Amino acid sequence: MSSASPHDIEETLQPIPESARTTRVSGQFWIWMGANIAPINWVLGALGISMGLGLLDTMLVLVIGNLIGMGLFGIFVLFGQKTGVTGMLLGRAVFGRRGNYLPSVIQSVVVIGWCAVNTWIVLDLVTALLGELGWLDPTQANVGWKIGIAALIMAIQVGVALAGYKAIAAFERWTVPPTVLVLVIMSIVAWFFLDIDWGYAGPAGAELSGGDRIVAMSAVMTAIGIGWGITWLTYAADYSRFISTSVPRRKLYLASALGQFIPVIWLGLLGASLATKNGTVDPGQLIVENFGALAIPVLLLVLHGPIATNVLNIYSFSVAAQALDLKVGRKALIILVGVLSLAATVFFIFQEDAAQTLDAWLVGVVGWVATWGAIMLVHYGIFERRSRRFDHLFDAVGSTRLPDVNPRALIAFFVGIVFTWLFLNGMVPALQGLGSQALGGLDISWLTGGVSAGLTYWLLARTSHKRWVAAQQFTDAAEPRETVPTR
Repeated sequence: MSSASPHDIEETLQPIPESARTTRVSGQFWIWMGANIAPINWVLGALGISMGLGLLDTMLVLVIGNLIGMGLFGIFVLFGQKTGVTGMLLGRAVFGRRGNYLPSVIQSVVVIGWCAVNTWIVLDLVTALLGELGWLDPTQANVGWKIGIAALIMAIQVGVALAGYKAIAAFERWTVPPTVLVLVIMSIVAWFFLDIDWGYAGPAGAELSGGDRIVAMSAVMTAIGIGWGITWLTYAADYSRFISTSVPRRKLYLASALGQFIPVIWLGLLGASLATKNGTVDPGQLIVENFGALAIPVLLLVLHGPIATNVLNIYSFSVAAQALDLKVGRKALIILVGVLSLAATVFFIFQEDAAQTLDAWLVGVVGWVATWGAIMLVHYGIFERRSRRFDHLFDAVGSTRLPDVNPRALIAFFVGIVFTWLFLNGMVPALQGLGSQALGGLDISWLTGGVSAGLTYWLLARTSHKRWVAAQQFTDAAEPRETVPTR
């Protein structure tokens, strides 16, 4: 029996034993709330306004889309509690022991991108607030300041992530409530003392109606509605694996889903309502022009935002990379992602169109997550719904208990990617598919990608999975089961 501490268990890829789990779900609520009390969610609301929607339409997209997206997210949280393994490790039973390298590589790259985007999105805002305090000239490019601030933020993020899950949960639990207080003050100032146009229906003289309105709403739904909710599917199990199976599933589901939903809708409404004043998505203009007198508390909230979000990105990179069988420790991987993310942030600093850059990033991420998520949902929600043991996911390459490469899952994955692109209508021409164009620009990419991938996998794998389960039952009856030592 191993005497490894919970912290030691995180250093290598192994199951989280029941003795090392917690019965407190409040940590899950604060983790996911902290991940979404960030300036990027102000920008998400403003993005709908900048793409031509009215305030009501933007909020409909945010509320309805995230009810669906966060509802799905809650299911993946429960997968982590049930299995005790990370999101990418769950894919070994689906894509194969080495076939799972593909989604693990994609997730690792996506996490680096998210870490960079979340850091980049606040740099204009931080320099604008520092300008409001008289520390620098906000009319200048301030590239050196931005890179320096990005390096400082990245160093803090890496430091927290290095300490592991318990430190992350404690960081979010103690730092999120004060930022919520600042957000309450900002919301009161914005909604009761600023000239918000609550009846805003779009740019003057260019209000959308009929088919154009539906098309615009569909594009925003992919970027900030359902799309935003499902982008968290790949992260869910990384943190819920630390929750005891004795915790009621409904309690964990609600704590996690509401931890996501509440701040997304709250900050989305704040960003969208502020954007009705000038139609911008630039966080510096959104916040500094309206809250200049609150520069210091707003600055603290702004700096907290990417840190609270990116400690999850950095930590999830380390466990995704571990699923690639890299002979590198978690701490070294965390330092690596910090360096790579800082380099990507510098790249984003030199991008001129914030709205187009962000939209392209969001719809690109949605494309792969909708496909991966649908396949995983079919496998663990249908094929392995009654399974209770998952130690085979930690078997070495060559194990007879796992397929090496599952071509059925990979075929379904590529089918989903193709159908996602066909019905995508992003701001970038390369992300405008033929199917969407034929429908007049309607974007249903998340739906066609997810349905096509999930259905393809179910059709191709249902028979072979039954045979595989029967073979494993025979093997288990004939031979002792090999397990990874836990406690």
